Amino acid sequence: MLENCRNARERWGGVSDLIDRWLKERQELLVHYCDLSGESDFSQTEALREKFVRLCEVLVDYVSTGHFEIYEQLVREAREFNDGGLELAAKVYPRIEQTTEVALNFNDRLDGRDLSEEDVKELFGELSKLGETLETRFEMEDFLIEHLHNAHAGKVASA
Repeated sequence: MLENCRNARERWGGVSDLIDRWLKERQELLVHYCDLSGESDFSQTEALREKFVRLCEVLVDYVSTGHFEIYEQLVREAREFNDGGLELAAKVYPRIEQTTEVALNFNDRLDGRDLSEEDVKELFGELSKLGETLETRFEMEDFLIEHLHNAHAGKVASA
């Protein structure tokens, strides 16, 4: 039994730190998003392009960390505790996947090219849609963290 307790701590003890780092990345993403969405002079195309590029770098990193690190850990916990979490994840993940497509499509719009003032205006239109999509994504991610990780935190700590 002591061995099981040690294994649980080793297995899940770092998940909270991983989630904390990821949520800091989310905060950085929001800072870049807000900085960019506050712009109103579309004629500064090169400066805006740099801001869009930086936003997209952080966006892709955030989305990738979610899919390849966080979600894997949450599913692993759900499988380990076998308390309905896998079914919940199966319902929510496809909706998160849809937000991933929006994020990656937004990133692809830059495609390493120079932007005209018209391109910048179009990107700002899409930026608004991206913001709404991110808000939805964050709500779903928070829901999963609450129901697939925080629900088990006490079990892990007492193990």
